[in-house]
Amino acid sequence: MCNGLVAFIIKRDPNAKFFFASLQSEAGQELLQQNGLSARDFDSVVYLHDQKVYTKSTAALNILKTLGGFWRWFYVFVIVPKPIRDALYRWIARNRYKWFGKRNQCMVPTPELKNRFLD
Repeated sequence: MCNGLVAFIIKRDPNAKFFFASLQSEAGQELLQQNGLSARDFDSVVYLHDQKVYTKSTAALNILKTLGGFWRWFYVFVIVPKPIRDALYRWIARNRYKWFGKRNQCMVPTPELKNRFLD
C-alpha cells in the first residue's frame, strides 16, 4: 500500500507539497533517527510536517488534511481515540494486499517526479 499511497498522494498533490523516502533507505533511516523513531520498525507511514512527526492513523489523517479539498474532511476522524484509529489502521495494513492487490514492480518516477524522492 505504501507504493499505492505514494501514487495516491502524487496524483492529488499538484503543488508538490510532499516528498518521499523509503524508511529502509539511507535518507529514511536518517530521518527516523533524527526524529527519535525506531530505525527497524517499518509498519507505519511516517509523515513529517512543520517539525512534527506523525505515524499510523494520525499520519494518514494529516496527509489527507494537507492534500486539502474533499480529502481534508477526513481529518474529522481525529476525534476518534488514537488506539481505535490505530487498530483500524493495522487492520487495513494487514488486509491491503487482499483488497488492493500486490504489484510485482515499484513505480518508476518520471524525471519530473524524481526530485520528490529523497533517496
